[in-house]
Amino acid sequence: MNDLAQHIQTISLADTHEHLYDESQYVNSGPDILQDLFDRLYITADLVVAGAAPAAVAALLDANNPDLEARWSGVAAAWEHCKYTGFGEAVRLTARRVYGMDDITVPGLYAAVERNALLRQPGERLRILRDEGRLDYVQIDSKTWSCLPDPAGSDFFLHDLSWYFLSNGEIDFDAMRQETRIEVTDLKSLRSAFEALFALYAPCAIAVKSQHAYRRTLLWSERSDADAARILQQMLRGETISEAERLCMGDWCLARGVELSIEHKLPFKLHTGYNARYGEMWIDRIRPGHLCALLQRYPQARFVLMHIGYPYADELIAIAKHYPGVFVDMCWAWSIDPHSSVDFLRRMLHTVPVNKLFVFGGDTWWPNAAVSFAQQARTWLTRALQAEVDAGLIGEGEGIRVATRLMSTNQAECFAIEDKRAAIRAYQPT
Repeated sequence: MNDLAQHIQTISLADTHEHLYDESQYVNSGPDILQDLFDRLYITADLVVAGAAPAAVAALLDANNPDLEARWSGVAAAWEHCKYTGFGEAVRLTARRVYGMDDITVPGLYAAVERNALLRQPGERLRILRDEGRLDYVQIDSKTWSCLPDPAGSDFFLHDLSWYFLSNGEIDFDAMRQETRIEVTDLKSLRSAFEALFALYAPCAIAVKSQHAYRRTLLWSERSDADAARILQQMLRGETISEAERLCMGDWCLARGVELSIEHKLPFKLHTGYNARYGEMWIDRIRPGHLCALLQRYPQARFVLMHIGYPYADELIAIAKHYPGVFVDMCWAWSIDPHSSVDFLRRMLHTVPVNKLFVFGGDTWWPNAAVSFAQQARTWLTRALQAEVDAGLIGEGEGIRVATRLMSTNQAECFAIEDKRAAIRAYQPT
């Protein structure tokens, strides 16, 4: 292993995107052996695409059934077809690294049960991520507003303030009232409720996050207060609103969230590109180019555009080159398409200023999966930068400096990590 590879394998890595279940969920209802290998690792979609029945995948993940052989038998053939995908690679990494299995077999699964139980203990979640994964911190999107200090590790588990449902034009008035003590009756009180959410949770939030590309187009238009007020009154009366009206309300709410993120000095993360699961992706909705009007309207915001916009990587590179406030996060991309991700990183390096790129986020729910995705990212990042060195485009020392910037420095600067950790340590509930 040369110096570049050694450096990438050993230095601390910033993890800018996870959906990790909390400590109590991990300890009390955490993954059994098959769930640890396959649940929330996106490989389940590959299994169905490869020919497994959805019912067989559901049975695979049913931890209430102790018959591991029966659960595995329904997907074993499909696994052979998709074990070499990026998602499959992460499964194989977990099987080998955590459970000592070079291949998944029924005897190996039963032998791993005891090891699995030992890992589901208090404090293990943090140890796995920090010590085995060599992660400096993780940023977690739980699709909630709340971003209070995490008792399992307040300066390690950092949380996004979710704007997902609001960007989709969905407003839970009861939940808003319970969180803010504000009864939404009109547009003015809705603005006040949004401001109250940020007052409550922005001090400890690491960013604002929306993945509304799963529910609607990324195409954004500026909307008038008059139109939003009219639609809001329909919603308050319990009337069904049209798709066009929902988009209008979502655009209006998204803009208010961006404005508040600017006021509170928080980056705004946006899912772009590929949708998880299977059989329900509208490919034209997910283009990062749809966001240009929003980027131009708010040049003072810090937008973090996620997942390399796959398969619209060229659009994302052009956007990152053109807009000063845009940062690019390769979270999840290494497992979606590792070879395209290598190509993307190399093209970014020669097209966009090097401070605009973040190299890793696992985008998963369980700690062992996050560590495997991190290992996968380190391996493919090494291949990308080594290819640059081999081509004579950069020296090995430059590659080491670039790796450090992509793995931690850029993230620390964009998210003001040390300032945020200090704010979390100093937080006093009101």
